[in-house]
Amino acid sequence: QVPLVESGGGLVQAGGSLRLSCAASGHTFTSSGMAFIGWFRPAPGNGREFVAAINCNGDVAGYADSVKGRFTISRGIAENTVYLQMNNLKLEDTAVYYCVGDRTRISRLSTRWEYWGQGTQVTVSS
Repeated sequence: QVPLVESGGGLVQAGGSLRLSCAASGHTFTSSGMAFIGWFRPAPGNGREFVAAINCNGDVAGYADSVKGRFTISRGIAENTVYLQMNNLKLEDTAVYYCVGDRTRISRLSTRWEYWGQGTQVTVSS
C-alpha cells in the first residue's frame, strides 16, 4: 500500500496563506487505486470535518461551506500530488489536516474514505 504523505503545515498569522500537499510516494493516485482525494480536519466535538475533495481526473471538486472562497483544491500535472491552497486563514482553521483517499466515491462523511495520511499541523495566530 502506497502511503498518503501530507506536508506544508506550519504557523501563520490570521489573514495569511499556506499551501498543503498530499503525495502518493512516486505513484499516481489512480495507479495506486485511489480515484478520489480529499482533506479533513477534526470537528469541534468528536469525529472529522470535511474540508475539500477532488477526483483524480482533476475536473470535479467540492468544498465545505466554511472554506468556500478561501480554499482551493487542485491536482498537480504529474498526477501524484494534490494541493490545498488556503487563503485568508482564520483562527478557527487551526487543526491537524488529514489527506484522505478512496477508490470508488467522493463523500463529505469521514467514514466513507478508505485511506488516511498521518496529518499536518496548521496553526493560525492572532
